[in-house]
Amino acid sequence: IGTALLRKLEINVAEAEKRTGKNTVNMQETYTVYLIEIRPAETEGGTPAAPDTLWRRYSEFELLRTYLLVTYPYIIIPPLPEKRAEFVWHKLSADNLDPDFVERRRVGLENFLLRVASHPVLSNDKIFFLFLTEGWRDAVLETGFQDKVRPDGVRFTALKQYSDELNTVISQLLRIRARVADRLYGVYKVHGNYGRVFSEWSAIEKEMGDGLQSAGHHMDTYAASIDDILEEEEHFADQLKEYLFYTDAVRSVCRKHELIQYELEMAAQDLVQKKQQKEELATGTVRIFSLKGMTSKLFGQESPEQKESRLAALEQSIQEGEETVKEKNTECQEFVRAAWDDIERFKEQKDKDLREALISYAIMQISMCKKGIQVWSNAKECFSKM
Repeated sequence: IGTALLRKLEINVAEAEKRTGKNTVNMQETYTVYLIEIRPAETEGGTPAAPDTLWRRYSEFELLRTYLLVTYPYIIIPPLPEKRAEFVWHKLSADNLDPDFVERRRVGLENFLLRVASHPVLSNDKIFFLFLTEGWRDAVLETGFQDKVRPDGVRFTALKQYSDELNTVISQLLRIRARVADRLYGVYKVHGNYGRVFSEWSAIEKEMGDGLQSAGHHMDTYAASIDDILEEEEHFADQLKEYLFYTDAVRSVCRKHELIQYELEMAAQDLVQKKQQKEELATGTVRIFSLKGMTSKLFGQESPEQKESRLAALEQSIQEGEETVKEKNTECQEFVRAAWDDIERFKEQKDKDLREALISYAIMQISMCKKGIQVWSNAKECFSKM
């Protein structure tokens, strides 16, 4: 999916750097910053232009995403990579400052920027462009977006159910993948034990020594390859995690719809009450108990002038209420239209991305199996020469 922004600019999160400084409560802390590089996509004479660079903290990415969530409630905002390590295979570090974790998060932050830059609406946002340049924080706070945050709710029942089911399925996949990685690690390390035993055995066997030594070498090589394989496994997990976090963005759209629908219903209910008050005042018939009706019975009816004044005020209030209902109804319809357009775009992108990820994972598993067969085939030849 290409947009005018990505046709003009190349966006990269080039590297991460650990820094130490004081936080908002004046306490010393260690944190990571990420270098964003922006350069023109097209250059004159084929010579790459020097990139414009700036450093951003993870918290700044969070602020940008919160702004986008509030400003574009009908859009499924791309998720950020995890702030803290989750669904981690237990033999890998869960330290947030661990170089491997920081690298995976760097890739995820770059992917977040590219997702936003490729979106037909988000890519045109002025605050997003300022985030890629300078002076963006004051600009985003000046928008007052924090005052627009509304209470949570659920209204798109089917969409929320879809989001919950997607979250459950991906969570299960991540747990199973972690267990498979754990067992895989054990299998490969067992081959390392084979290699050690064959090497020790070769030292006491004169005629079979060379064959045992060669077989042990194949086993050691096979066992050592597990680190590269698990790195590929983690890349696959990160692809799944992105869509796990996307489910929160889908639920955010559902909550916004509930709020708009609730406001529409309250406006319609208020209009019905005002029309009923007008009818009661005009006919003198009170359908339900009211303090004003009881007051009239106790202290007498109001004068014609007072009644006319109240009728005029109610008529004005009714006109305003009808306009409010009309506006809320239009807002709701426009929200649903825009939201479902973006939901369909999101589902199409999700299907494409997860299909490619699962195919890549299957190819990786097949490759691993072939490698295992080849190791034992080589070992068989070594044993045959003894």
